[in-house]
Amino acid sequence: MSYSLGIDIGGTFTDIVIYDGARGRQLNRKVLTTHDDPARAVAAGVEALLARHRLPAAEFTRVVHATTLFTNALIERRGALTGLLTTAGFADTLEIGRERKFELYDLNIAKPEPLVPRHRRLEVDERVRADGRVRQALDGAQLLACVERLVAAGVGSIAVVFLHAYANPRHEAEALRLIAERYPELYTSASHEVAPEIREFERASTTVANAYIKPLAHQYLGRMARQLAERRIPAPLLLMLSSGGLTHVAEAQRTPVQMLESGPAAGAIAAAFFGREDSGSELLAFDMGGTTAKLSLVVGGEPLTAYSFEAARQKRFIEGSGLPMRISTIELIEIGAGGGSIAQLDEIGLLKVGPRSAGSLPGPACYGLGGTEPTVTDADLLLGYLNPDYFAVGTIAIDVAAARAAVARLADTVKLPLIDVAWGIHDIVNESMASAARVHVAERGRDPRDAALLCTGGAGPVHACHVARKLGVREVICPPSAGVASALGLLVAPARVDRVATVGIRLDRGDPAALESAFRALEDEARAVMADTGLKLETARFQRLADGRFLGQGFDLVVALPDGPYDGRDTGATRRALTAAFESAYREKFSLTPPDVPVEFINIRVAVRAPVAGADVAVQSDARGGGGAVKGTRRAYFPERRGFEETTVYDRARLAPGDEIAGPAVVEEDGSTLVIGPGGTAKVAATGNLIVTLP
Repeated sequence: MSYSLGIDIGGTFTDIVIYDGARGRQLNRKVLTTHDDPARAVAAGVEALLARHRLPAAEFTRVVHATTLFTNALIERRGALTGLLTTAGFADTLEIGRERKFELYDLNIAKPEPLVPRHRRLEVDERVRADGRVRQALDGAQLLACVERLVAAGVGSIAVVFLHAYANPRHEAEALRLIAERYPELYTSASHEVAPEIREFERASTTVANAYIKPLAHQYLGRMARQLAERRIPAPLLLMLSSGGLTHVAEAQRTPVQMLESGPAAGAIAAAFFGREDSGSELLAFDMGGTTAKLSLVVGGEPLTAYSFEAARQKRFIEGSGLPMRISTIELIEIGAGGGSIAQLDEIGLLKVGPRSAGSLPGPACYGLGGTEPTVTDADLLLGYLNPDYFAVGTIAIDVAAARAAVARLADTVKLPLIDVAWGIHDIVNESMASAARVHVAERGRDPRDAALLCTGGAGPVHACHVARKLGVREVICPPSAGVASALGLLVAPARVDRVATVGIRLDRGDPAALESAFRALEDEARAVMADTGLKLETARFQRLADGRFLGQGFDLVVALPDGPYDGRDTGATRRALTAAFESAYREKFSLTPPDVPVEFINIRVAVRAPVAGADVAVQSDARGGGGAVKGTRRAYFPERRGFEETTVYDRARLAPGDEIAGPAVVEEDGSTLVIGPGGTAKVAATGNLIVTLP
């Protein structure tokens, strides 16, 4: 017998899933996140599951973890006191950026404040040319003097970003050696280890962010590993990366910036897993938790991958308003729309919901933990969508009177009936999510009406059907245990290593053998990291990609390349194959290619994936069927019926494959509730998914 443990820490809830490989069963627990020490909630939840089901800790073979802790540290500016050492003349790169206003006509525009203020950005004499040749040697004495100044200022983590270090990392490596010898207690991050690619601003921003969260990551991940060891769980701790793959603790501690989107990535992986049999070629993954909602596209069974994103945006939908990060990540959009999102009036008296959240403490008013402001969860409770006696499997005592009082205060202010305001909160947050989905899907040249919507998260199934109707989506898929689906997604993810290098090669002139050599160097580096994860390399799958563009263009397009090797005798055929791969991807995105313009590759990339033992999860339904699925009825609000209607409530655990439900209906299970409006019908598929067809 063997067990796998998935841990997903969100802004409001911590989800814990145990998968019993022998019986194919899934055991779940949802606990409030303890923000002062997230590991405390994990320990309490794991202990409760082990005790309740009498599971032997020694038989756990795998533990996988995802968290929003690091991205929250960036957003809330709770990272380490950080310093930056850079080439003389480049200390202002973080503030100059691209000199691009993300809102052209905003006279009061506020750019994101750099993570490192100007007085902690110090310059060092050294210079490397763009071709990697050393123009001026590193002044080691000056470097140590700068470090001494930073240490005196209380700095605990230092980023080293030297000009053109991607072409020749010698000076950065020497700087790390000197710092480690003199100040071994300092945390250090060098750009050639974090983001070894061209473009100074993005490279500096990514490296500084890594340094900013590195002490937090090092201490937190070490503490998490110790918590598991103290509970005599022998399995190694694996971490979910933003790319949707897994890595080991040492790699995550070295470059924690790769984990910024680990929690949302787990949700996208889960959606791809649950939707692979019941959806068509496209799926819109919708994950709504207590603090945020995440939306991502799954095409051909795989979430789309991007190789850059922005963290901590000042304006959530506007590109350029955040901190650019050059890491591999699942393409998604995240908005402040969750169960804990607070409803309030703006400066002109309009009702707004989010992005401010009540979180886990004090939480929504109905939690009875001191919250007084109305939230989405309070509104959903008053609308009859949630069962106060079955919320989070009864682990949280719900105070309906407190929810009513919170929404009533807002209703009195706007002079509207309480239920109209509750529905307004629900409808506004749905429109926010639908608007975000329209933008995200349209930017990728696709139509949301061509996709099915798969909902996960504690609040996702409550809102999914209304969001789908706003998007024109006809089919909603709700997987089993949707409330903790992201934690299960951790257990089906492969291990993954991404590596990048800047090459700057024109395909009409460059030597394919040199390109092959560069790819092999990246693949060897990725193999070494994969080996440290303890996986068999013969199971690994290598993918080659490149950031290409037509000569003279100012932007790159990441494209997949044919498998190597590229050093065959027929150089012309190799060049034509690589050019054709780029032009095909370019036409798919932009329809046309410019005539007779050479193609150049700026960066090359390697993505290595390998299945993890025990990732072949096949959860067996524990549905009992037999016609006893109806739990009773309760009054729920549906605007189509102009008010409340007596609505049938079903116990999902008692629904069996083939069972059908006609809306309006509410389907309850541990950790989530699915709301089906009038005219909608649902059927339980053989996979256990509930497939809702909307009118």
